Amino acid sequence: MANSEKKLFDQEMLQRIEAEKVRWNKETLKGKAGEENYYTESGIPIDILYTPAHLKELDYFQDLGFPGEAPYVRGVYPNMYRGRLFTVRQLSGFGAPEDCNIRIKFLLDNGATGVNIVFDLPTVRGYNSDDPEAEGNVGACGVAIDSLEDMEALFEGVPIDEISSSVVTHMPSTTVVLMAMYTVMAEKRGIPLEKLSGTNQNDFLMETTIGSAPEILPPKASFRLQCDAIEYASKNLPRWNPVSYNGYNLREAGTSAVQEVAIAIANAIATAEELIRRGNKIDDFAKRMSFFWDLCNDFFEEIAKCRASRIVFQEVMRDRFNAKDIKSQLMRFHVQTAGITLTAVEPLNNIARSAIQGLAAILGGSQSLHIDSFDEAYSAPTEEAALVSLRTQQILQTETNVVNTVDPLAGSYYVETLTQEMAKLIREYVATIEAKGGLVAVTENGWLHREISDFAYKQQKKIESGEHKIVGVNYFPMEHKETDIDVFRYPETEGRQKEKLAQLRQKRDQGKLDKALGILRDKCHSDENIMPYVKDAVEALATLGEIEEIFREEFGLWQFPLA
Repeated sequence: MANSEKKLFDQEMLQRIEAEKVRWNKETLKGKAGEENYYTESGIPIDILYTPAHLKELDYFQDLGFPGEAPYVRGVYPNMYRGRLFTVRQLSGFGAPEDCNIRIKFLLDNGATGVNIVFDLPTVRGYNSDDPEAEGNVGACGVAIDSLEDMEALFEGVPIDEISSSVVTHMPSTTVVLMAMYTVMAEKRGIPLEKLSGTNQNDFLMETTIGSAPEILPPKASFRLQCDAIEYASKNLPRWNPVSYNGYNLREAGTSAVQEVAIAIANAIATAEELIRRGNKIDDFAKRMSFFWDLCNDFFEEIAKCRASRIVFQEVMRDRFNAKDIKSQLMRFHVQTAGITLTAVEPLNNIARSAIQGLAAILGGSQSLHIDSFDEAYSAPTEEAALVSLRTQQILQTETNVVNTVDPLAGSYYVETLTQEMAKLIREYVATIEAKGGLVAVTENGWLHREISDFAYKQQKKIESGEHKIVGVNYFPMEHKETDIDVFRYPETEGRQKEKLAQLRQKRDQGKLDKALGILRDKCHSDENIMPYVKDAVEALATLGEIEEIFREEFGLWQFPLA
């Protein structure tokens, strides 16, 4: 906060406003502020009325400033959406790659400006479609990818050198494989890697804290692979974001907005420390770090969260790591509206929920956006539901005028107060993690798991008691109302993928494959970056499951510390 001579408001006027608020409360409001205490979802008290007195310490230049300038609270680019609209990046993912390819092209033909791929559970967890662990889940809730040939089929006819692709591989162990497949596919097409634009999630917490795979790599091994992917991309893919610190899935599992951001930033700190230890400089890689936020229903808190996240990240990069490149200090993030808020009861209500959350993302300065479809509580969205979500983004972009000025809520006494309070709490939670040894340590010892489960339990109790109201569920529920929507039916996928795998194994060069896999196995025990050796295995037509099995055997397995 600012020195007294730099404060935004006249101090005598603030004293008068505070005195007048006391009078107003007594004479006009007459104490009718409500019987309850009011709080944001993160537990921040909410005053009935905000005035300049709430911002008595605010220094405009230090605490707010201009868009595109530190502390970046008003946006990472000076002209924001006037210069470039946020990327319309709707999720695609179901069935075999040939099925999903049709949906990708449908979305692009109807105005999507980026591709966002989600993979099925076997792929995310590192199993081939013919593995017993995959049975019943192949092509469900995401697309099945077993080999380089599947990646090529997924993006057949998609101009990957012209649009950005978010390849939503949560876990680093599968990220390094699918990222290798993507880059090899591009090279086979003759596309230079420097032309590729896109993002991997690549977050070790998805494997060790949120994920539920039958076999889990230890946190240190998963974190090593996360850093390998980031280091490789920083040297070979200058337009690629090799990590999107995944606050979204943390929030869906059970964190507050404050914890969501703080844990993700703590991950960025741990990454920076590791890559610097390896001999990299902060400005070699930090400019390609990105983040992924979950925007829920607390409209103003979510906007304040987005703004506060930029403040804290810039402070960390500038003060802790001495980043000189301005791009290294920019908190860039993708937003997905909150899947956890979607209800199976009265699913059309979800259109309103997601639209409001999407508006908050824009007002918070997001770089790209996915708006959930109303039927996602049931399955992957139908084509009709996906189109409604796409059109919702386009309505927000073209019919509301909210993109025509930068940070339109700046100066709101409530939003600015909430932004500063959120930033303070995020800093404190990051400091707590650091005091306990850092993010890898609190993952290994189970502290982070307990934090998430405790918050999730408290939230569920609030829903069950009715304290947390959900329209149509525990607030004005309609009894005996049948849900009448067209639920998406997944195409048969498992048999088709098994047949492709059998054909692949027949035609590949076994000697070349064995050599590549043998070298990869050895490199698991070295200090070398593993990405080049994964690429060699992918080129030899190794399957995802074969590479993952090497990781499981060489790095060992780990159990969640649930005690």
